[in-house]
Amino acid sequence: MHILPIHPTIGALALSLCPLGFANQQDIAGHDDRSEAPHFEIAGGEENTERFPLKSTNLEARISGVIAEVKVEQTYANTGDTPIEATYVFPASTRAAVHGVEMRIGERRVVAKIKEKEEAKKVYEEAKRANKTASLLDQERPNVFRMSVANILPGDEVKVTLTFSEKLTATERVYEFVYPTVVGPRYSGAATARETWVGNPYLEEGVDTPATFAAKIKLQSGLPIQKLSSASHQPEISFKDEKRALVVLPASGEAANRDFVLRYRLADSEVESGLLLHCGEEENFFLLNVEPPERVRPEQVPAREYVFVLDVSGSMNGFPLDTARMLMRDLLGGLQSTDTFNVMLFAGENRMLSKQSLPATADNIRRGTDLTGLARGGGGTELLPALKRALALPQDEDTSRSIVVVTDGFVDIEREAFDLIRRERGKANLFAFGIGSSVNRWLIEGMARAGMGEPFFVLQPGEASRTAERFRDYISSPVLTGIRIRYEGFKAYDTQPQSVPDVFADRPIEIVGKWKGNAKGRIIVTGHGGGGPYEQVFEVSTGAGSGLENPALRPLWARERVRVLADNSMVGSSGRRGGVDEESKREITSLGLTYGLLTDYTSFVAVDETPREVLEKLRSVQQPLPLPQGVGNSALGGGQVSVGVSASASGLTGAAPEPGAIGLILVTAIGLLMRRHRVQG
Repeated sequence: MHILPIHPTIGALALSLCPLGFANQQDIAGHDDRSEAPHFEIAGGEENTERFPLKSTNLEARISGVIAEVKVEQTYANTGDTPIEATYVFPASTRAAVHGVEMRIGERRVVAKIKEKEEAKKVYEEAKRANKTASLLDQERPNVFRMSVANILPGDEVKVTLTFSEKLTATERVYEFVYPTVVGPRYSGAATARETWVGNPYLEEGVDTPATFAAKIKLQSGLPIQKLSSASHQPEISFKDEKRALVVLPASGEAANRDFVLRYRLADSEVESGLLLHCGEEENFFLLNVEPPERVRPEQVPAREYVFVLDVSGSMNGFPLDTARMLMRDLLGGLQSTDTFNVMLFAGENRMLSKQSLPATADNIRRGTDLTGLARGGGGTELLPALKRALALPQDEDTSRSIVVVTDGFVDIEREAFDLIRRERGKANLFAFGIGSSVNRWLIEGMARAGMGEPFFVLQPGEASRTAERFRDYISSPVLTGIRIRYEGFKAYDTQPQSVPDVFADRPIEIVGKWKGNAKGRIIVTGHGGGGPYEQVFEVSTGAGSGLENPALRPLWARERVRVLADNSMVGSSGRRGGVDEESKREITSLGLTYGLLTDYTSFVAVDETPREVLEKLRSVQQPLPLPQGVGNSALGGGQVSVGVSASASGLTGAAPEPGAIGLILVTAIGLLMRRHRVQG
C-alpha cells in the first residue's frame, strides 16, 4: 500500500493547530463521563429489566380566583422480572409550593413526612436496604424535582401524589396557568461540578415517552370568563356557566414533551384584585392584589442603548432559533433613530456585532438582522462569559442601557447568573426572553428580577411580534413607580416582598404577609403612575367579609419567603457552589420543616413499613425523558462549540476562532499545501 508522505509544513501546521481545538472542546465538554452528561437512551439495556417505570402523570387542578390547588399523581409500575429503584426528574412551576406527598401500594396508603434533606435521604436508604418500598422527593432547583421510588417488585404498581398550591398573576389582563411536563437537557461547563440530575438520559428527537400525561382543570372565577384557551395543547373545554369551566386533556405521550399552558381573560379585561385573609390556629396570613393604573404613553421616549444577547447553542437549533430570529427582527425593527444598539451571539464562545454600540440607522439595523439570520445553533451554552462581557461594556453616562437576553435557559448555573447580574449590572436593566416549548422559567424569571427588568416567554413564532411590542411598551413607560405600602390599624408583619420594585408590566402588585389581632384597618398603596400620583385604599373589613378561610395562603407565604431568601443570597442546591449563606440556609430549612414545604434543604420521604421479599439485587433505573418539542439531538452534543457564523462573513468582533472554525482552517490549509506539494513534485 502506497502512503503519501506528509510535507513537514503540513505536519507542523497540524501540530500547532490541533491542540488548541482539542483544548477548547475539552474545556466546554468537560470529562467524558457519560453518566454525568445528558445522553441518549440506548435501546436494550439490562435484559428483563423495566426501563420505563413511570407509566403516567395525571394532573388535577382547581383554580379559584387567583389561587390554584393542584394534585399530581405519578404511577410507577414494574413489568420486568427484576426489582427496581426508579428515579424520575421532572419540572414544576416556579411558583409551586409543594406541601404534601403520599404513596399508595395497592390498598396501602403512606403519608410522606417532611425532614431535613440529609435525614430524609438516610431514612430512604435504610428502607431500601431493609427491602421496604419507599419514595423520596427532592428539590434540585425551585423548578426541578427528583422522585426516587425503591423496591418496586415485578408486578407492582406504586402511585405517588404531590399536592401543591400556587398563585396566578394576570399579565396584560390575561391569566396563565403553566404546568411544565419535561426538563430540558442542561449544559454544564467543565468548570462546573455537575450534579446527578443533570445527567439524566434522553430519548432521541421525535421519540415520544411511553409515559402518558393527562390534565383536568376546574376553573371558577368571581367574574365572567371572556376567553379560555391553551397555547400549547388542544384540550376539551366546556363551560358550566359564565363563571365556571372544565378543561380536560386526554392522556397521551406526545402531550408530555412541552409545557401545558392555559390562558384565560375575564370579562371587560378585569383582574381579580383585593384582599384575601386566612385566620389560622397559630398564625394569620393575607394576600393583597393591587390593580395597577393604565399605562400612559409619553409623547417622547428618551433614547436608550440596547445590548441584545442571543443564544445560538445546540439546544436552540431549529425551531427555538427560528423563533428567536423572528423576535430579534421585530426587536431591532422597533428601535428609534435616536437609539443605539449592539448584538452578541453566544454558544461555546461569544461574538459581538461591533466593538461599540451602533446608531440605529437602517443600514446598521440591517447588519444586525443579517447577523442573527446567519446564526445557526451548535455548541455549548456558555451563558456566564456572555453576561460578563455584556455587563462590562463601556456605557455612556447620559444614556439608559437595557440588556436583552434571548435563550431557552438550558444551563445549570442559574444562581451564578443571578449573582453576576446583581453585582455587575450598574444602572442597566436586564430583560430576559425565554424561547421554546419547555423553557427554564426559573432562569428567565430570576435574571429579570436580578436585573430589575421583566421576563418574557415566546412559545411559538406567531407570538414573536406581539412580545416585541410588549417589550417596547414596557421600556417606553413603567406602569407604576415609587411604590409604597402603608398599614393603618392593621397589624401586618413579615410581608413579602419588603420593598416593591417599579412595575413595567400591566400586572397586579402582590403582597403576601402575616397579621395579628382583629381583621380591621386599612392598607394604602401609593406611587406614581397613570400620568400622576396614584393611591388605592383597601378596607381590611371588606376582605374579611369574603371569608377568613384561605388555607393555601400559609404555604404560599412560606414559598415566597424562601424565594426572597434564595434571591438575596448565594444559597446553592446542596451548597456546591459559591459562598453559602448559612443564616439563609438555616431559615429556609426551618421554613420547610415548620410549614411542611419542599425546599433545597427539606425533602419528603414515605416508607411502607411492610418488608418485601426481594430475591434479586435491586437495579436502579433512570426514567429517560423526551426532548422538549422543537429541541433537536444537537442539544445533547458535547464538544462542538461553534457559534455558527464566521467573523469575516458577519463583521463579528471577538476572541480566537472556535474549534469548528480551526478545523475548517486546518483542512483548507492542508489541502492547499498538498496541492502545492503535488505541483512541486
